[in-house]
Amino acid sequence: MCRPSATLAVWSSAWLNGAAASDDVLDALQVWGEAHDFVAADAAAAEAFDLPLAFNRAATPVQLLLALRAQGAKSMQLLLPVPGDVRGLGGGGPFTEAALRIGEAVLLPDLGYGVVPEAIAEGLMRWTVYSVPMPGVLEYRPLGEAEHGLTDAIRASAGALQSLDVASERPGVRAELSARLRAATDAPWPAGMPSRALRVLQRSQEIAAILAIAEADDPGGALSSSAALRRAEALRPLTEAVRNARYAAINEAVRVFAEQADRHP
Repeated sequence: MCRPSATLAVWSSAWLNGAAASDDVLDALQVWGEAHDFVAADAAAAEAFDLPLAFNRAATPVQLLLALRAQGAKSMQLLLPVPGDVRGLGGGGPFTEAALRIGEAVLLPDLGYGVVPEAIAEGLMRWTVYSVPMPGVLEYRPLGEAEHGLTDAIRASAGALQSLDVASERPGVRAELSARLRAATDAPWPAGMPSRALRVLQRSQEIAAILAIAEADDPGGALSSSAALRRAEALRPLTEAVRNARYAAINEAVRVFAEQADRHP
């Protein structure tokens, strides 16, 4: 599956640029929870987006969309930070801490704000808007480069895992993979979503399912702690390639919707 932040980034960008209706945005968010609350982490964000501060009453997704339009937002960008890779976060502070803790966020670089989702109860997703005084410089990652990175990582990881005999004695692995893919959240995307971005997202989802099986298969054929460590090291490039592919595909879709609006004012 992809991430709630990816859904918000793409669908909000499509709506802001005239490629989707507000009801479509709300329907897309339902994949991640029956209810979505929006709050502000600080007074500046509360004032800019007309949102309540955290721990008070919450606003609705419609209120956020209207605030985005009132602020002149044109697009959102997906962040998928992990320790050692905090691109786009812009240094320390509450936004950085929250995004790293959750592992995802949406950045509004032109406005200086960021949004972090968190599932706080079954069926309830809370989105918190943070002021980001100095947003980090976002690295543009070409979609083709990310797609090739997936291919290269698969080859490298496959060879390493085969040498460790990780997949041996695993009956029914194909059925397990199919079941995981069927159970994965199938997030809808707007009409006009770039076909290559969709292909990369689909492939990254398939690889993520394989990773989940490999990580759950403990010790997965590794007969010692040192072999288990080598297995984790073999999987790491593949995990990184999936993250980079999702980052590139979502932000490419956001860019395409913004360019469509520029061509048709």
